[in-house]
Amino acid sequence: MISVGESSTCTECHSEGEEGYIIAELIYDKIKNLSSLYDSTKAISEKVNIMGMNNIEIEYSLKNIKQNLIQSRTLVHTFDTSEVFVKANEGILASYGAIKLARAYTGRSKIISFIRSYHGSTYGAITLSGISLNMSRKIGPLLPEIYHMPFPDTYHNSLGGAPEDAGKNCLDYLKYAFENYLPPDEVAAVIIEPIQGDAGIVVPPGDYMQELFKLCKENGILFISEEVQQGMGRTGKWFGIEHFNIEPDIVIMAKALASGMPLSALIGRKEIMEALEAPAHLFTTAGNPVCCAAALATIKVIEEEKLMENAEKLNKIAFERFTSMKDKFPFIGEVRGLGLSIGVDLIKDPVTKERNKEAAAKICYCAWQKGLLLSFFSNSVLRIQPPLIITEVEFNKGINIIETCMTDLQNGLLGDDILKVTKGW
Repeated sequence: MISVGESSTCTECHSEGEEGYIIAELIYDKIKNLSSLYDSTKAISEKVNIMGMNNIEIEYSLKNIKQNLIQSRTLVHTFDTSEVFVKANEGILASYGAIKLARAYTGRSKIISFIRSYHGSTYGAITLSGISLNMSRKIGPLLPEIYHMPFPDTYHNSLGGAPEDAGKNCLDYLKYAFENYLPPDEVAAVIIEPIQGDAGIVVPPGDYMQELFKLCKENGILFISEEVQQGMGRTGKWFGIEHFNIEPDIVIMAKALASGMPLSALIGRKEIMEALEAPAHLFTTAGNPVCCAAALATIKVIEEEKLMENAEKLNKIAFERFTSMKDKFPFIGEVRGLGLSIGVDLIKDPVTKERNKEAAAKICYCAWQKGLLLSFFSNSVLRIQPPLIITEVEFNKGINIIETCMTDLQNGLLGDDILKVTKGW
């Protein structure tokens, strides 16, 4: 079923006949709109239409595209000896692959994840996640041997200590677990988001990340960076983990890798990638060559249009503008984030820092009415994660709308009836 635009109707499309060609054209249009760099994709699509998928020339072209992605130096630049493992359609399946590889390579079974992390909604991904009770209610048992640790939030310290001690508190908690119930010699990997996304764009302290990495190395534990939300230039660098000067053992990628086309990948050291043999992580449509072509073009667009530089520039604008608004709007608690991954945390009281879900819901609804798609998560955090191609003019226009909505909230113009409609995440 395909629906295009607000006034479109859903049409059942088949593999044969005119409607089938409509689907192909719609998909191709989505790819083409990314950049003129998709000429190679267009040429292959035309050959497929004429000669069919089983033609030897088509098979060679498709294989060549996938091989180019696997050998992309841009993707493997984090490591001196690494490989790209293109074996799935979305991030949750890449996460599964990371778990399999970690267990196979180390011969250990236990995996450490983090409270308030989000990795997806299938069984293994839900088990790794720790952000919503509704994700795990009624469906147990989940994947065994997954253990959750607190993630350092320097604004809302979940362990009750001073905000500036969040990193130390979380490290002490992990060490306490190692000493009492979680044998470190049985832990295969730590899977961590370099910035917790759905928890509210929580950036961990740099010294915490360095100490966690050191702890992993001392105990033979693989360090895995889950970059599904933060990777591909969003934070101003190719990968979020680069902000902490850490070379992880495995990187998990998806979402922006192919600009929304279904593709995920793993990057890791060669010896780890070779720990599994086929068909240990095999999927029917994994490594789709059209999606691989989209990924190659996405990489070129990010590089040639300097989108990471754009993310860093707009980050400074966002911090300057939202920080200056704190004097006018006391419900703005903290502005945080890297690149174009920014969170504006709304509070009810500056001392207790109680989350202000009502304010977040009303501001988002007001923004929607004024033409800006804005969401919030973690019950109180405005999610500022626009497309990397956004211009400075467009970005400032969006912030202007948010500021107008904050003014309306301050003046009591946004009623409680909004709360019946807007639920948030």
